[in-house]
Amino acid sequence: MTAPKTKRGAARREMILRAAEKVFGDRGFAASTIADLAREANTALGTYYIYFESKNAVFRELVLEMGTLTRRVMSDAVASAPNRLEAERLGLRAFLGFVAERPALYRIVEEARFVDPEAYKDYFTEFGAAYREQLERAVEAGEITDGDAEVRAWALMGIAKNLGDRFALSDEPQDLDEVTNQAFDLIRNGLAP
Repeated sequence: MTAPKTKRGAARREMILRAAEKVFGDRGFAASTIADLAREANTALGTYYIYFESKNAVFRELVLEMGTLTRRVMSDAVASAPNRLEAERLGLRAFLGFVAERPALYRIVEEARFVDPEAYKDYFTEFGAAYREQLERAVEAGEITDGDAEVRAWALMGIAKNLGDRFALSDEPQDLDEVTNQAFDLIRNGLAP
């Protein structure tokens, strides 16, 4: 679908996206209907279809949005890092904070594994490729040891994803700074005594 041409149209589309984030995040994709999304957005059902052709279309848009927002949050967080190791610490903390701030959007990406496997794969593949390049540059700059940047990128993404699942989405308050410090100690020093 084409982007809205007016501010009002852009605002309505944004309302539908935020409503879909809430509804999908709370109920899941299968239990949500387009009528639920339109009702949450305080939008007529016919108006919904002006902006999104289906429930799948708005879902996919949210997965893409999560990728864009996550990359922006992490890029902003690591911009001032003096080296790759500090970028790892700052990026991990920013990611955990973002997940805690936008849990519904994070759950949507996780559900995409089953609802829209292609979008799910694209989300992580794009993120992994950019991460790999950053690690390769850090090796060239002598900031980290040499190793398989692809394996390392996916391992580091796995650490962040699982910490997000366990701590950032927790019903109990978590000290995300301490979680980050503990994980970063493992990243920096490994498990060897």
